[in-house]
Amino acid sequence: MTNCPAYQPNPVPARAGVGLKAEHYSKILETKPDVGWFEVHPENYMGEGGSPHAYLSEMRARYPLSLHGVGMSLGGVSPLDPDHLARFSSLVRRYEPGLISEHLAWSTHEGEFLNDLLPLPLTDEALVLMSDHVDQMQNALGRKILVENPSTYLAFKGETMSEPIFLHALSKRAGCGILLDVNNVYVSACNHGFSAEAYIDEINAGLIGEVHLAGHAVEAVGNVDLRIDDHGSEVCSEVWRLYERLIARVGPKPTLIEWDTNIPAWELLLGEARKAQAMLDQSDLVLGRRHGDALLA
Repeated sequence: MTNCPAYQPNPVPARAGVGLKAEHYSKILETKPDVGWFEVHPENYMGEGGSPHAYLSEMRARYPLSLHGVGMSLGGVSPLDPDHLARFSSLVRRYEPGLISEHLAWSTHEGEFLNDLLPLPLTDEALVLMSDHVDQMQNALGRKILVENPSTYLAFKGETMSEPIFLHALSKRAGCGILLDVNNVYVSACNHGFSAEAYIDEINAGLIGEVHLAGHAVEAVGNVDLRIDDHGSEVCSEVWRLYERLIARVGPKPTLIEWDTNIPAWELLLGEARKAQAMLDQSDLVLGRRHGDALLA
């Protein structure tokens, strides 16, 4: 990639951000909304040039940026695709994102891309494999990444640890952080019958580098309601309550409104970001008061 502007590193603030969609490019550039940052899937920008890069360059000149990968297949048994890793690295050098993330999932097998984020068994063997791939990705990028918890719809026999314990162990082995998707926690908790609150409370606050909020669908499977993480609607009230619980404990974190299907009007998406920002502001105020009370005690 040539003739690209040089960006200085621009950290992502502990504010509400929005997933950047082509449908909203013009509206955002016209109105210059007061949002903290934007996140993009790097796979949509791996070509050499064209209008996607023209728009993204304008966005990056005005806002901090996060790259959220969906195609690295860190949990797969196959080696990481060197071409994909090289293109990802090129984007990192080009745009200097404040945050970089991928998934606790796999999506390739024997050279075939499966176009889905599939879960892996939470075992010691999977931990070693995942850690090696995270380490390889971080070394190639020269940057620390965050790994996102998935939404899941089945459990594997023979698992040896819970998802929070697996994520903590992965962070310790590979030196990565955690992208905590609160909607995914809620979806998985409902599908498997565990406590979403207990999961949220267990995650080490110091490892959380980013938070995702999204909507999900509910589908009847026989006589059971299955929740599907489709990123196609507003954040539900239960997920908002979990988010409020989280930031009351860990403090403000960069928080993304993730809406990838049934793309809404910009005003609706911005309204969701404003809800998250109001909660972040309130959390900051409450934690500040607590800190002040402690100093006076």
